[in-house]
Amino acid sequence: MRRATSSCSQGDAALPIAAAMWPQRAAANGSMVGGRWVGGGGIKVLHGRLALAPAQYIGPMSWFWFTNIARRIPSRCAVCHAWPSQAVCEACVNRFAQPCTRCRTCALPLPPGQVQCGACIRTLPPWDDALTAVAYDYPWSQLVVDFKFRQEPGWARSMALLMRSAPWVEPALDAADLLVPMPLSRQRLRERGFNQALLLARALSAHKTHPRLLMRIKDTPAQSSLPRSARLANVQHAFATDPLRHAELEDRRVVLVDDVMTTGASLGAAARSLRRAGAAHITTLVFARAEPGN
Repeated sequence: MRRATSSCSQGDAALPIAAAMWPQRAAANGSMVGGRWVGGGGIKVLHGRLALAPAQYIGPMSWFWFTNIARRIPSRCAVCHAWPSQAVCEACVNRFAQPCTRCRTCALPLPPGQVQCGACIRTLPPWDDALTAVAYDYPWSQLVVDFKFRQEPGWARSMALLMRSAPWVEPALDAADLLVPMPLSRQRLRERGFNQALLLARALSAHKTHPRLLMRIKDTPAQSSLPRSARLANVQHAFATDPLRHAELEDRRVVLVDDVMTTGASLGAAARSLRRAGAAHITTLVFARAEPGN
């Protein structure tokens, strides 16, 4: 994993937001099934954080108590390991999450003063705008891996706070009628136990999140396992909208939420389905944007 001294997002304003971040890694060893947490031998300290040991069911009242206690107990920064800290300390956010100018339609970095990259000018993506909080680089790439593949769904709130703090994200969320998370296939959902895009969307705006408008109707190999040239074909016809709910999408402003954009193939296929169902404006919003060569 390549180290960097900073990452970037849209605009030129700083991100002085880490002081407000919650210690969301509290559920590091759990997974979420049906809205409830599965863990196991009680509560313990893991890597300097309050966590659930594997294989224990946590009921609604216990979970409410657990999360409220976890938010009040100091934790260690996941990046520099400073103690006490929030999930990511203010110094690390200031160092690694600095904004920069990005293409308004694909969210790749641009020289200051430009608004759109040459590739998007030649061929517009199937969405209208693209926003990201950080680059998919050190340290965020490792935190995304922890979030998705090491059963640490508690990262969703901290990542959503960084997303909300990125330039142009708050106006996009305010203007949106619907937040639509990228769906997982049933097999992938069973393996992971939760949909990371859904957790992010709910943390961004729970009352606008509609997870059943967009469906994944074809289980495909993971995009990360494929070369760039094969990713578009891999997700062709993989998404569909519920035909009985097209009226909810017609002439609406939609924010399509995911954790990472790499080539944009999956988001593009999903955006085309939303557009066919009548969505008037689509903004893709991701936590991290991978850049060519990463």
